[in-house]
Amino acid sequence: MKKFRGIFIKNDHEIGLLREANRIVAEILEAIGEKLSPGILASEIERLANEICDKYKVKPAFLGYCGFPHSICCSINQEIVHGFPTDRELKDGDIVSFDMGTVYKGFHGDAARTFAVGDVSSEAKSLMEATRSALEKGIEQALPGNDLYDISRAVETESKKYGYHIIKRFVGHGIGAKLHERPEIPNFVPRRANRTPLRTGMTLAIEPMLAVGTDEVTILDDKWTAVTKDGSLSAHFENTIAITNKGPQILSKL
Repeated sequence: MKKFRGIFIKNDHEIGLLREANRIVAEILEAIGEKLSPGILASEIERLANEICDKYKVKPAFLGYCGFPHSICCSINQEIVHGFPTDRELKDGDIVSFDMGTVYKGFHGDAARTFAVGDVSSEAKSLMEATRSALEKGIEQALPGNDLYDISRAVETESKKYGYHIIKRFVGHGIGAKLHERPEIPNFVPRRANRTPLRTGMTLAIEPMLAVGTDEVTILDDKWTAVTKDGSLSAHFENTIAITNKGPQILSKL
């Protein structure tokens, strides 16, 4: 792989491997959405994810990563990210974010979706819509010749339109042979923003996380689960994309 300013530039073959890794992630998330219902245990969802990984003979990317003890992140209501899929029962009215990664022939997939369990509040629906829309707006700016922070600006602008708070502690990232590569992709424009031109062949995981009440984060005693400090709802959507001369290609879709 070539590098530009420390960022790996992938060729067509490498993007093809990333596409398959991410397609499997998308299949897992699709299966999760179909299975979710009030009363299901989060641990059942992890078993489903592992079964699909076994089907394709791929490794769950998160399992053991920096010591993370599960294959999938399951974050409920006020949990932002990195929640554990334990024997917790999902209840009617919950919103649940699932973040999943795979490793296929040495290349990584990574995507996240927030799902409604049963009937959820209008606030929850609005938050999910805003987060999904912020992701879409960010992806639209992933064009050769644009700046990295054009993505950040688009996410930030869309989020503010809905009036929700951007979780600034967690950011998107480059992805490839490593799960987390350069560059970091904040969901807001930093005060001191150095220009980073986008190039064809860059592969990025863009992932806005929004909350209803605050952008302040608390990490629970498990050392992983991040929650909103005020206990307000949070949502998380993520796609892995490739920058091409024909525009951004979403790799994490069926």
